[in-house]
Amino acid sequence: MSKIDFKPGTMVYPLPAAMVSCGENEQEYNIITIAWTGTVNSNPPMCYISVRPERHSHSIIKRTGEFVINLTTENLSKETDWCGCKSGRKFNKWKEMNLTPGAAKIVKAPIIEEAPVSIECIVTDIITLGSHDMFLAEVVNVRVDDKYMDNETGKFDLAGANPLVFNHGAYFKLGQKIGKFGYSVQKKKRKKKK
Repeated sequence: MSKIDFKPGTMVYPLPAAMVSCGENEQEYNIITIAWTGTVNSNPPMCYISVRPERHSHSIIKRTGEFVINLTTENLSKETDWCGCKSGRKFNKWKEMNLTPGAAKIVKAPIIEEAPVSIECIVTDIITLGSHDMFLAEVVNVRVDDKYMDNETGKFDLAGANPLVFNHGAYFKLGQKIGKFGYSVQKKKRKKKK
């Protein structure tokens, strides 16, 4: 196997294609599509989004100190892309894409009702990195669509929602499950003797 070298760049893929909602009132509610997002800590639960300072949502999030990460699905791919291509300065993305702002439990920023998971976040730090500012945030609540809950296990079936991911300039849906955490070291169950 031979390897070639690329110039340094962002090659950690795939990433969630998330729609981040922000704003304190209906007049300023906005949605920005973000791929630069992820988990940074478990206890307390923390995540981040990275936003270019010139983006309309940047100033809203910086002023309010909160946002909601709304995970997306295959069915929301057009809305996800459109909200990433158009500016909230010129368009009401909610109306243009027929998306429904819903009440979050803790933050003032709205959730997107059509999203299977909405992660309510309060900014704890803003780190200027260069092209983007990273908003580090504590997760204060997670709202999930109960139609994806497995009543037997009590677990959320995100795979059943057909999550949308971003991979080097393109959107993809996730594939087949190949194992669970720890499957490579899990002891085999012994058959009970009758």
